[in-house]
Amino acid sequence: MRARRVTTAGILTALLSLLAVGAARADDTPALTTPGSPVVVANEPHRLTLSWTPSTWVGEPAGAEPITYEVRARLGPHVYRALGNTTATSLTLTDLAPGSEYQLVIGAYAPGGYSDPSPVTPVRTAYGRAKVGYLNLDWSPTNNQIQHALQVTNTGTGPLDLATVRVRYHLTFEGGNTSLALNCDWAALGCDRVRRAMTFFPPPLPPASPPGSTAPPTPSPTPTRYPPPGTPIPGWVELTFAGGVLAPGGSTGPIQLRHHRHDWTDIDERDDRSWRAATGQWADNSRITLDVDGVREFGDTFA
Repeated sequence: MRARRVTTAGILTALLSLLAVGAARADDTPALTTPGSPVVVANEPHRLTLSWTPSTWVGEPAGAEPITYEVRARLGPHVYRALGNTTATSLTLTDLAPGSEYQLVIGAYAPGGYSDPSPVTPVRTAYGRAKVGYLNLDWSPTNNQIQHALQVTNTGTGPLDLATVRVRYHLTFEGGNTSLALNCDWAALGCDRVRRAMTFFPPPLPPASPPGSTAPPTPSPTPTRYPPPGTPIPGWVELTFAGGVLAPGGSTGPIQLRHHRHDWTDIDERDDRSWRAATGQWADNSRITLDVDGVREFGDTFA
């Protein structure tokens, strides 16, 4: 009888243990310890290698499946962009923009649970072939003009042909008003050598009715103007150059730009991806993107 009592007690203990684990997991608490902050092992143009200390299971029983680690860029409170994952404790990323600032964290997960994200490691990736300097010339972000100066610097080891360079300043046309006059007030290399163009991306049209159908398109009713007035529309102002070559370390010098709506109504710059508050100082602005021969060499609007 004693052996039978011990066996019964053991079964009850095991069941209670499983229930306790189930309750612990059910309350949505992490089942894995927080991994260590990412440590930069190598930082080269277009190549960033990170390592971190591993996670372990909290309590018993431990999961049998391998733990997967995800490298993420922190975009805001509880908002992350996944950059890559591995079951190892190191990873080389090859799709980050050179010369750009990232707030990197590590998250761990497995079929039986997850971890809290690691503390943030701020990283500026190694510069590529060029970068963009930025000086906000307008201390009011809500008046009727966008005013800033930009300059391109050759951060590579060889000559940089400006004819292969494309710079994009990313903004949002709030209110759906995509009217914008693009002005170059002054440039060290001459405004006549700085080409300016604008691109914007209105939301897609509502789906059409099926062929032969008399039903109205969905959603219904459709607006008489599309997109509906007030819809914010993303876009950019693009700069390209009419030739010129920069030696390593050389710069275009300042390019002073000023843009306004044709009706001179106010513009709110604070929702523009490339906008930075005025400080009176030049700074690298990695929310402005720069491509050379179609390859991203600086800037990431989703860093």
